[in-house]
Amino acid sequence: MAKDGDPTVVQVDGHRLRLTNLDKVLYPATGTTKADVLEYYARIAPVMLPHCAGRPATRKRWPNGVGTAEKPGEVFFHKNLGAGTPDWVERVELQHSDHTNTYPIVDEAATLAWFAQVAALEVHVPQWRVGSDGKRRNPDRLVLDLDPGEGAGLPECVEVALLAREILQGMGLESVPVTSGSKGVHLYAPLRGVATSEEVSEVARELARTLETDHPDLVVSNMKKELRRGKVLVDWSQNNRNKTTIAPYSLRGREHPMVAAPRTWEELEDPGLRHLDLHEVLERVEREGDPMAALADAADQAGGAPRRDRLEVYRAKRDAGRTPEPVPASVAPHDGTLAFVIQEHHASRLHWDLRLAHDGVLVSWALPRCVPTTPRKNHLAVQTEDHPMEYLTFSGAIPKGEYGAGEMTVWDHGTYTFEKWREGKEVIVTLTGQPDGGLAGPDGPGRTSRFALIHTGGRSEAEENHWLIHLMSAPGEDDAQDRPVQDRPAPERPRPTRGRAAKEEGPRGAPPEFISPMLATPSDAQVLDRSAQWAVEMKWDGVRAVVLVDHGKVRIVGRSGRDVTASYPELAGLADCLDAETAVLDGEIVALTPEGRPDFGLLQQRIQLADQRQITRAAGQNPVRLMLFDALEVDGRSLLRRTYDERREVLEEVVDAGAHDLVEVPPAFDGDLDAAVAASRQWRLEGVVAKRRDAAYTPGRRSRSWLKIKHSATQEAVVVGWRPGQGAREGKVGSLLLALPHDDGLQYIGRVGSGFSEREATQWARELGREERKTAPLEVPRPEARDARWVTPRRVAEVEFAEWTSTGRLRHPRWRGWRPDKDPADVLRES
Repeated sequence: MAKDGDPTVVQVDGHRLRLTNLDKVLYPATGTTKADVLEYYARIAPVMLPHCAGRPATRKRWPNGVGTAEKPGEVFFHKNLGAGTPDWVERVELQHSDHTNTYPIVDEAATLAWFAQVAALEVHVPQWRVGSDGKRRNPDRLVLDLDPGEGAGLPECVEVALLAREILQGMGLESVPVTSGSKGVHLYAPLRGVATSEEVSEVARELARTLETDHPDLVVSNMKKELRRGKVLVDWSQNNRNKTTIAPYSLRGREHPMVAAPRTWEELEDPGLRHLDLHEVLERVEREGDPMAALADAADQAGGAPRRDRLEVYRAKRDAGRTPEPVPASVAPHDGTLAFVIQEHHASRLHWDLRLAHDGVLVSWALPRCVPTTPRKNHLAVQTEDHPMEYLTFSGAIPKGEYGAGEMTVWDHGTYTFEKWREGKEVIVTLTGQPDGGLAGPDGPGRTSRFALIHTGGRSEAEENHWLIHLMSAPGEDDAQDRPVQDRPAPERPRPTRGRAAKEEGPRGAPPEFISPMLATPSDAQVLDRSAQWAVEMKWDGVRAVVLVDHGKVRIVGRSGRDVTASYPELAGLADCLDAETAVLDGEIVALTPEGRPDFGLLQQRIQLADQRQITRAAGQNPVRLMLFDALEVDGRSLLRRTYDERREVLEEVVDAGAHDLVEVPPAFDGDLDAAVAASRQWRLEGVVAKRRDAAYTPGRRSRSWLKIKHSATQEAVVVGWRPGQGAREGKVGSLLLALPHDDGLQYIGRVGSGFSEREATQWARELGREERKTAPLEVPRPEARDARWVTPRRVAEVEFAEWTSTGRLRHPRWRGWRPDKDPADVLRES
């Protein structure tokens, strides 16, 4: 594996994984790099995965390495999956007493490789697994953690392990020892899966007490430190359903790259027994195999929770003796082949079946109207049971009376690539069919076409399998232009290290307080400092929002400091997607069109509402979305002095956007300004914001560390008056008079009279009439001031325009909307 500083993309289990900083030293004492860790987990995966499969994993990360004994590296313990998790990582949601967490399931070598990429050196798993329904099963193994106190060591742990083995054998349980890679020994025994975690814990506790009673000078079952001197603690508590143990074959975050290594009893009784490092474990496994393999097999056979049989439903619906369809006895071995087939199915109702090879089966959807041929019209897709891989080439007549009776032919087939695969939620694939296939035909979207399959979220039994299939691109079309914002894949970029981002800078437990957001300086692409490193984000056409979360309670504050929580009730539950008790986050509230593009006009409809009943109704009909792009404080720790990279890392770790449909952490381009600007134009967004990767967060200040680059000219302005309309606009606002703050007060920049509706013109005449003043707040040319009605200059508006004239006026301004989130003092000339 190359150890250079450049990112590289590899394929693991058919999944694309971007690797960065391969030469980064994670274990300074031995010079062990990230590349070495990746190689270890790749080679150990065949024997490690059976001991992790089906178990929700928690991870311990050392982003900057484990450090030294004198200066240990900073470590982070993660349960919830963050926003940066690859879509292909298998996961499960588990309900705890007061919250729900989403855990990864370590069933694939690719997941271990991703752990290594983000420096998650330690993998911890419980003694139980989840079934195919996502629910906890009873534990399939018992574990005892033999932990030496001060004055005791590995020899004493071995002595206790031999005593415990004898008791377990008396219970009919054969055990396997594991040298933990830290100090002690773990002892595993397989169970039949008939006892609950509480019952297993009680048995383990009694076993520990028995050892303590029989050997009081050697064993202790109480965790109090003062009782453990010179003895071995038999920790039985890791059988609790909420506890985890370091996974067999996991690395340890110690000074040296030691491993939790399964051993034979002969090895354990060797006087020279010691803990093993990653190189020794690899050599040992390749020479002698896995001493723990029989335990994993026994747990499966004894009623644990093996991986679900994905063809169980398929076989239950078919009689192999009556249908020509393939009915294999088991799932085919997964070789990573990304093949697809679309079959035309003349059943009771004509439809087409889209099938994608994934995880050894064909994941299938029935399409009543075939695939869409234009991005402007989505089609229904109903997910059906998984089909066997042999179905890729099936065509023929299914007999009358059998499930799916009717003629089936292959409409198209070929290969595919995928950009997203979120099980049960979203799949984005590019299909490449045959030159003479249905995709390339006169009524098809094109031989190579990109589709998004999106679950509709239907809760009823009739709708729970309903998806939409959306054509994202086809030959001859502008790919990104017709692509919904929420469906775009995240641009790949090196994941920044969290570093010191979580170091405490203030008292823990303090309630979060409003932080005035950092502001960007108007600029253009030509003045970007090319010697600096920049992250480039999309510029969202919305209003700024600072989100304060305090133990489940959410408060949303606008840029000016005004509390706007009541205006957006649909965002009240966003605390559910945070892996933190308190937080201050920075973002933008936007309203999206049906095509998924931000529309400031739609947002205006929400901003202007004051009646709570109208707000509630609008939240249901036109919900806003929250785009989060910065973390300012998490669990009482200020991040303001941290770099953009460090804050972004924390944001992606604590925000699980998948837990809330209206919350996103949009991706950033890794310094490729030209690509970002081009993508922003194609996606019809407002522009981009370039942010220095090494810059701190400066609250309330406009900084050149953040540069906003817009495609079309827009300008915020202070409304200083209005002129009455004529004809159809008689009695209404005809135009608004605009100004900019200047050193000498306010400077007139022109008037806007287009882009707003008659209803708005009527409403503004009433509202501005209540704010009138007798004198002009600035000097306005006589022709334009002739019939003007002046107002106190406290409202801010936004317009778009063609250019500035030589006299400092706006040419061809057009109304965009009010900016109640801005004060006149915030307004400056944009360009």
